[in-house]
Amino acid sequence: MLDLDDELKVADEFWNFLGGKGAYTEVLDCFERVGIELRPEIDAYFDRFK
Repeated sequence: MLDLDDELKVADEFWNFLGGKGAYTEVLDCFERVGIELRPEIDAYFDRFK
């Protein structure tokens, strides 16, 4: 039902379409930095479910 080349964008195609070339890499870098910074808090949260 969708024209995959023109109507469906996923991952790098989606973010680069929205933010320009390199946007996907920047989004991934942001998530990585936040994940590293918040790792102790994230681990503490999930430790409650062990």
